[in-house]
Amino acid sequence: MSERWSPSSWRDKPIEQSPVYPDHAALGAAEAQLASFPPLVFAGEARKLKRQLAKVAAGEAFLLQGGDCAEAFAEHSADNIRDFFRVLLQMAVVLTYAAASPVVKVGRVAGQFAKPRSSPTEVIDGVELPIYRGDIVNGTEPTPEARIPDPRRQLEAYRQSAATLNLLRAFANGGYANLDFVHQWMLGFVKESPQSGRYREVADRIAEALDFMRACGIDPESHPELKTTDFFTSHEALLLGYEQALTRVDSTTGDWYATSGHMIWIGDRTRQLDHAHVEYARGVKNPVGLKCGPSLKPDDLMRLIETLDPDNEPGRLTLIARFGADKVFDHLPALVRAVKAEGRSVVWSCDPMHGNTIKSASGYKTRPFERILQEARAFFEVHRAEGTYAGGIHVEMTGKNVTECTGGARAISDSDLHDRYHTHCDPRLNAEQAIELAFLVAEELKKERLARGPRQVIAAE
Repeated sequence: MSERWSPSSWRDKPIEQSPVYPDHAALGAAEAQLASFPPLVFAGEARKLKRQLAKVAAGEAFLLQGGDCAEAFAEHSADNIRDFFRVLLQMAVVLTYAAASPVVKVGRVAGQFAKPRSSPTEVIDGVELPIYRGDIVNGTEPTPEARIPDPRRQLEAYRQSAATLNLLRAFANGGYANLDFVHQWMLGFVKESPQSGRYREVADRIAEALDFMRACGIDPESHPELKTTDFFTSHEALLLGYEQALTRVDSTTGDWYATSGHMIWIGDRTRQLDHAHVEYARGVKNPVGLKCGPSLKPDDLMRLIETLDPDNEPGRLTLIARFGADKVFDHLPALVRAVKAEGRSVVWSCDPMHGNTIKSASGYKTRPFERILQEARAFFEVHRAEGTYAGGIHVEMTGKNVTECTGGARAISDSDLHDRYHTHCDPRLNAEQAIELAFLVAEELKKERLARGPRQVIAAE
């Protein structure tokens, strides 16, 4: 691969999962307008995330990455953003307590609009239509007109991302993230959960820790950092014209950064070494994620790592494992061994969602919660066996009480799916299932902490 890189060098490479825009003039105008807009995030924020991810790679923190399958223009509201943020904070509190180390919070939000698809078309009511590729590309309505890729949607995606980021920054820094408040929300969840007895013990221990801190004079008034949190955004960098338009030079370093989000990732369908998505990602200095599926071989992974992170920079690369519950032991150990043998500093994160999608008897695309838990447990088991650090979890979830994934404490069944099945693409964990998963991941983190023994914990910045 050529060492020469520019924000547009991806255009000379083969590309997968790219929509075909019929109006090239309109596409060029939209991209030019985006290029004139202010950045959504800033280089200094991306560097801060990279420093925190470096601590995750060293086993001194844990990565929690979660959010919507695909953001929707019609569902953009302050309440939806608030509910998502609240649930992610609740998950983070549970994980922080279990791991006795910081949790790095990264949302799939403010940019997660484009989706890779397994087929370019679908058949609805006997009519073959172009597939829905996310609101940034086309519409969900089952008509030929709605499914035509429209470049003006990129401008709406930018505006929605800017508004979402504005509210998230206010929540993170304006007192909404106060640890006492988050814990009160947690107590409310525990009270309502069918497994309240099981969760009460953890919630009570967190309450005791907060009381002890207050007794020592450590409270939100004397320590304002207890009222705020660092919160970062991420998305799959799928629509490269949009990404290029928001790629900017950092005036303090002269380096290129993707300013569409703090972290971007390359999907399992677009990680070809000599293709456009790898070419784009290798040149920006943001933290980068790489989805690792069952077809990825150890040699191919090492070539991708060398291309995306030639300097072995801690915090630069997060490997997101997504195999399916029954395939983890067949594929993950060899990848972990190859990375370990080369002394590579990476974050290993588990995506237990994408390999566990099935079609239910009633015809809904769903994900059985037990399979999600099984893959997460297997991920931790492999890392314990290999002497490496299971550093993160990556989930598709919402703060709403949807019925899209079966199972969980309330035992959502196939017949329940139609009740509140709201996703436009992939099924998401609802708020209760997301927090239930956090409790179960917390159990694995506690095992890992006890196995490692006492160690010095370095706080995330």
